[in-house]
Order: sequence, then C-alpha cells, then structure tokens
Amino acid sequence: MPLDERAILDAVHDCSKVVIVDEANYTCAPGAQVASLIAQYGYDDLDGPVVRVATPDAPIPFAPALERAALPGVERIRDACRELLAY
Repeated sequence: MPLDERAILDAVHDCSKVVIVDEANYTCAPGAQVASLIAQYGYDDLDGPVVRVATPDAPIPFAPALERAALPGVERIRDACRELLAY
C-alpha cells in the first residue's frame, strides 16, 4: 500500500491536531481519504476537528492569477492552522 497509515496515526497521536493540505478537489481526493482514516482510527487522539485546506470542487482556472486563488495558498493554510489552534 502506498499510504503509510501507521505513520499518519502515530503523528496524530503525537500532535493531537491535524491540518490536511491538498491541491486536489475537496471532494473525493486523497486528503479526504486521510481525513477518513484519522476519523476512524485516530479519533481518540484528536484535540479538535480534522481541518482540510483544498481546492474548491471546480475546474482549475487556466489564468495564473485565478489558479493561484483556487489552489491552497499560504494565507488559507495559515488561517486554518490558527483556527485549529484556537479550538
């Protein structure tokens, strides 16, 4: 299996908070699978919800400025981390 589930769950146990950043769409993406894994097997180790930062469920724009706006960027990741830390 290409996904090291034990390493992910060990990290959840050590950190107790999770932010998943994924350039794929929000729905049906690898980040959703990782969030599901954590919810199913690492729930007791969490101090807050699993937070995901992903691309909206829409086609990626071709224009560079619009592409940058759609993909997870520093600001969205920072805001998600701050929101989770304040939880």
